[in-house]
Amino acid sequence: MPSATKHTSYSQESLLRTHGSPNELPEHLLLFDGVCNLCNGLVRFIIRHDRKELFRFAPLTSDIGKKIVARSHEAASLDTLVYLRKDRLFTRSSAALYVARDLGGIWAVAFIFMLVPSFIRDAVYDLVARKRYGWWGRSEQCMVPMRELRSRFLE
Repeated sequence: MPSATKHTSYSQESLLRTHGSPNELPEHLLLFDGVCNLCNGLVRFIIRHDRKELFRFAPLTSDIGKKIVARSHEAASLDTLVYLRKDRLFTRSSAALYVARDLGGIWAVAFIFMLVPSFIRDAVYDLVARKRYGWWGRSEQCMVPMRELRSRFLE
């Protein structure tokens, strides 16, 4: 992992206080903007390509999302993708690139962009984040997963 990557480490004790039980908190949790059409599309894309079913999902505005975000400086706003990967929290472009890496297959090639300095990657990420509602639209409510996918969503 490049040293420029920002992440927050979580202790098991910290996660227990956040969620209640270590068995309840998955190793690969993606927090997303539940009313953002781009973000919902990303979640659907991940579900479609996640052959190992590693990923679990929760909206940033869910109880667990708010608790995790409250513990991180990098995730202080609800304008970022947040990826809790085992005991580390990644945001913005780093979150997206670690998700691609963990999806495996051809998607893992995207991880090469970690070689680009984070201030450049995050500037592009922030531009897309600011424009996402205008470019892709916004839903009135959070995505409701189909019955067969509900086990992949925490809230």
